[in-house]
Amino acid sequence: MSNARIRLCGLNLALALATAATAQQTISFAAGDGGHVCADLYGRPGRQSAGLVLAHGGRFSKESWRVQANIFAAHGFRVLAIDFRGFGCSTGPGQADFDNAPFHEDVLAAVRYLKTRGARTVSVVGGSFGGSAAGDASIQSAPGEIDRIVLLGAAPNLPAGGLKSRSLFIVARNDSNGSGPRLPGIRAQYEKAPQPKELIVLDGSAHAQFLFETDQSSRVMREILRFLSAP
Repeated sequence: MSNARIRLCGLNLALALATAATAQQTISFAAGDGGHVCADLYGRPGRQSAGLVLAHGGRFSKESWRVQANIFAAHGFRVLAIDFRGFGCSTGPGQADFDNAPFHEDVLAAVRYLKTRGARTVSVVGGSFGGSAAGDASIQSAPGEIDRIVLLGAAPNLPAGGLKSRSLFIVARNDSNGSGPRLPGIRAQYEKAPQPKELIVLDGSAHAQFLFETDQSSRVMREILRFLSAP
């Protein structure tokens, strides 16, 4: 059996397991600016595990990652799906001003939670504004603190030249909002990002986490797993 077919079979098995699975436990922890972050923790603890933070978009919550979180956990990741301040039971300074809230503080808090509990490396997957927060967290982080970031339909709010993590940008070609197509702005930030980096442009118009509701869901998961697992 080819490696590609083995990976596909493994992903299908993980999808089947994830459908019925639930979060291992719900936890909370403090952010550096006094915020309070609620999160769902998946996977088995281990001092040499790879940690992964999942950062939701504006129309989603930590629970929206349940299927993907269980797939990542089945591939050996210690996964933390967070609610941003102002969502669920998470709170923090600035939450009433969505456009200017320091959401990157919630991402950094999650990264540091996993690090202090033994994660060898920690990466972040973020959708929409959660992807922007992941990018900003990388820029604001200490060198080596965030290993890799995956930005779904998103780019950092801050100049991407300051990214300190390997980066994978995934966006649908016709993804747009009231201001027009998102791809040009995302591509512009991608061009500024340091190497190593990747940009994957998919067919269609699905935005960020909505990609998982399309026929491209399996490909998106395969690309993310490949990127997170590459040497």
